[in-house]
Amino acid sequence: MQVSSVNDVKIYNLSHGKSLPEWLSDRKKRQLQKKDVDIQRRIELIQDFEMPTVCTSIKVSRDGQFILAAGTYKPRFRCYDTYQLSLKFERCLDSDIVAFDILSDDYSKLVFLLSDRYVEFHSQYGYYYKTRIPKFGRDFSYHYPSCDLYFVGSSSEIYRLNLEQGRFLNSLQTDAMEHNVCDINPVHHLFASGTSEGRVECWDPRVRKRVGLLDCALSSLREGMEVLSLPSISALKFNGPLSIAVGTSTGQVLLYDLRSNQPLLVKDHFYNLPIKSLNFHNEMDLVVSADAKIIKMWNKDNGKVLSSIQTESNINDVCIYPNSGMMFTANEDPKMNTFYIPALGPAPRWCSFLDSLTEELEESPESTVYDDYKFVTRKDLETLGLSHLVGSSLLKAYMHGYFMDIRLYHKVKSLANPFAFEEYRKDKIRQKIEETRTQRVQVKTLPKVNKELALKLMEEGDDEVDLASRKKKGKALPTILGDNRFKVMFENPDYQVDEQSEEFRLLNPIVSKVSQKRKKKLHLLAKQDAASQEGQEEEEGRASSEESSDDDKSWVEEVREQRRLLHEEGRDRRRQERKVADRNTILLDTKRSGGDETFITAENIKNNQPQFYQIKSGEEFRSFKDVAHKQKLQKASLEERLKLEHSETNNLADTTVGSKQLTFTLKKSEQQKKQQQAERDHHEERKKLRRSAGHLSSARGRGRAGSRGSGRGRH
Repeated sequence: MQVSSVNDVKIYNLSHGKSLPEWLSDRKKRQLQKKDVDIQRRIELIQDFEMPTVCTSIKVSRDGQFILAAGTYKPRFRCYDTYQLSLKFERCLDSDIVAFDILSDDYSKLVFLLSDRYVEFHSQYGYYYKTRIPKFGRDFSYHYPSCDLYFVGSSSEIYRLNLEQGRFLNSLQTDAMEHNVCDINPVHHLFASGTSEGRVECWDPRVRKRVGLLDCALSSLREGMEVLSLPSISALKFNGPLSIAVGTSTGQVLLYDLRSNQPLLVKDHFYNLPIKSLNFHNEMDLVVSADAKIIKMWNKDNGKVLSSIQTESNINDVCIYPNSGMMFTANEDPKMNTFYIPALGPAPRWCSFLDSLTEELEESPESTVYDDYKFVTRKDLETLGLSHLVGSSLLKAYMHGYFMDIRLYHKVKSLANPFAFEEYRKDKIRQKIEETRTQRVQVKTLPKVNKELALKLMEEGDDEVDLASRKKKGKALPTILGDNRFKVMFENPDYQVDEQSEEFRLLNPIVSKVSQKRKKKLHLLAKQDAASQEGQEEEEGRASSEESSDDDKSWVEEVREQRRLLHEEGRDRRRQERKVADRNTILLDTKRSGGDETFITAENIKNNQPQFYQIKSGEEFRSFKDVAHKQKLQKASLEERLKLEHSETNNLADTTVGSKQLTFTLKKSEQQKKQQQAERDHHEERKKLRRSAGHLSSARGRGRAGSRGSGRGRH
């Protein structure tokens, strides 16, 4: 149980504390209750008073014995018996419950409006009947004299279902686009519905005509309020024959007298959230209004707030137990909260022990707020030299430290550091001196790494500062040099930008042009701020657009030029490397049997040792010129090699054993041969069938063509 006090009103949260999981055995639960202090102090007023995931709405039967709650997931509703303080039964449905109502004094007659347009009727034993309405419903009310159910939703019509005849009656035609909520006055049975346009329409069920209209949207607006959308009606509640409370989607509650179209009182929650629930507490002349964040209890005559309740999770619905100070809330949380406020009334008779319990708590209050104490850690005690006081009455252990008297703390602090004021004074003087130094001319020092980049960033930063200084409210953004995240880039040599690399040379034209554009834009903005005539601004804007088009063409040409230079440098570098390798390497012999070649470097030639050449079995001696020819090929360029190889294949090769020429033909597959033969046969066949076209030029043919042409002309 948690106790809080708002405006000197005690509020007891009976649902606060740890909840035991259902899968625990009874023996394990008893063991936890003996060991855990929080579980021992927990008050479980009603057993299993929770939902699997979320509770959407909660109501109390008229006889006060049963509490019914709807929630999810899976869609279900639960009935709790207050006399037994436990769950009586649970029923699951096919879809989520939008709204439900209790038609009888107990749970024997229930009506559920579901999210799939179905209306389900349940009796004491379970499911009884269901029907469907034409449009999606949002709320409904039951008219007891005529046994009619009024359904409102995403339609301009209000549907009527008569439970005595078991059929739909003619619907009420309204001027609104959609209806959100509805209610029926318990005294004279006036039906009221709240629309999405911020109006309340009142209908007389006896004549089925509209008898009144309240425009609440304009009345809810106050001076200085920022209007983002039209306030719609989100809650509606009658009180007595003449009073009605209206809640809007912007967080205002309006109290009306039915005889006037102006509100008696407008109460704002200041959360800009839709009002979820409205209730009247007639014993204390209070209005209990709730949105998703807070429940407020305030006087209906002057609007003075009595108290308020804030929950950990969002609120969906609020239900006040009749003639008592107990309140139930449906939250976006499995646990349904139970609050007991003795200032609103006594506890219900099925939990009358709460009165004696709260009286005992008020007689022996415990101080939990240490206003006259200072919290210190063990390290602070060692600094002050008070470690020997641990365990004495001067220190009260709390969490990871201790509470000590604030007067003792100040006295010990002044004795431990008597020059604290002098140090504080010196720090202030130092800060003033530093502020004056910033106004002087400062020498800019470049970092050791990436000096050119740092200089470039400094120049750009100066341009931005100059532009911001010309504007009244302009502020210069922090630069990379002043950001600690990029500090390593100007300190670590590994981040040095290599300006000779290929990537830098290709990107540098683009980056340089972008920076030039940026500088031109800054200068242009500075000129526009200084200029006073509109004609000058237009001429400058046109000039900048022409320059930008020229810049786009220039950087493309620069990138192409850099690519060409890189290509030439790479080709020259490879040629130089090849020449160095050829100079240091000489071909000595070729092993034709294995396909490997033997090389000897220039270092082995310096030894002046004789070189022996061996002709292996299976090889033919050709000439000593062959070795020299290969050495010459190694020194030649690739173009010269290709020309020599091409000429050797076409000409005869002169060797010591004679001259010979090599010719070769590619072997064709059987399929290719058949295809070529078929093509040749086809061409021969076409030659035989070809006919001469000489007869087309004869006189007879021209005559026929002429006669046909003349015949067409005559017709």
